Amino acid sequence: MDFNGSVLRPLPQLGPMDNDEEAHLMGWNLTPEDLVHVPEHWLSYPEVRSMYHYIMAFSYSILFVIGIIGNGLVIWIFSLSKPLRTPSNLFVLNLALCDFSMVLVLPILIYDSIDHKYPGHLQCQIFALCGSISGIGAGATNAAIAYDRYSTIAKPFEGRMTYGKALILIVCIWIWVFPWCYLPLSEKWNRYVPEGFLTSCSFDYLTQTDETKFFVGVLFVICYVIPLSFIIYFYSQIVNHVFNHERALREQAKKMNVESLRSNQDANAQSAEVRIAKAAITICFLFIAAWTPYAAVALIGAFGDQSLLTPIVTMLPAVFAKTVACFDPYVYAISHPRYRLELSKRLPCLGINEKPPVLAETQSTTTSA
Repeated sequence: MDFNGSVLRPLPQLGPMDNDEEAHLMGWNLTPEDLVHVPEHWLSYPEVRSMYHYIMAFSYSILFVIGIIGNGLVIWIFSLSKPLRTPSNLFVLNLALCDFSMVLVLPILIYDSIDHKYPGHLQCQIFALCGSISGIGAGATNAAIAYDRYSTIAKPFEGRMTYGKALILIVCIWIWVFPWCYLPLSEKWNRYVPEGFLTSCSFDYLTQTDETKFFVGVLFVICYVIPLSFIIYFYSQIVNHVFNHERALREQAKKMNVESLRSNQDANAQSAEVRIAKAAITICFLFIAAWTPYAAVALIGAFGDQSLLTPIVTMLPAVFAKTVACFDPYVYAISHPRYRLELSKRLPCLGINEKPPVLAETQSTTTSA
């Protein structure tokens, strides 16, 4: 694919600006070999102030700590604990592996933010590849988790997940993910380039060619619209099924002149429909909040007014997109009662003290997982 192989304005103009000898344009200290990988859009902006780089480094440091603890514990506990090695939990483990790929490269981003430097072409490719695996893989895995929970709750007998079915779905996830990670890496279609502060990298949504526009449009549909549609559909069906089931139970109890048909109902516990609704809303909100701003930036860059995309404006959505990789394990695993039970056994110093579920609650716990 033919990208801009050179910077259109002369390199000396990337040096000190006329009105302020201390001010530079972005990319002023890069070699010509590095400049060919930087979209020209960024080279027209003044160099970002050090304060903003330090803020980004601090934010990434917090995300790294949260992400390494959360995803690390999920992978460790799920790998060692036999009770957690269920077909459904293979999706949670796959999600943690996707998120872990992003968390592992955060130290590089922290260092580059502190040093205010472009990481170099090789590190840029590695970082962007890990980001693609994390983002696209997590979106597809979230859709698979939504399908699994829908099958378990709406079709408790014929919809039960098996190891074979789970493994086939995971293979399908990676077949779905691979082209959109590999094509920009090989530059057969699109490419990985620096973005925002030139310390992080992503796919190119700024080069004004028909191929770039087509790639961004296809990527938006394949990796955002389709997974989000599955997530919303399956969780809305779960909420609808649970509400209808609870309504039927209440109507039957009313006909029998009893308060409730549930023998193990806890007066202090939330109703089933409220718990499921909250989980569904949380999962949908995380996906939308993390990826909608970034998707909007990419669409504006490819099809809209690029003057709206300043370095700071584009870096904020990039940070939001990385937060989901750090908080996913807390939503899917740490809220899991069996996971907390295993965690309390293996790391009693955390003071979790999760109690084993009583026999009467086993079915409810299994369904909610």
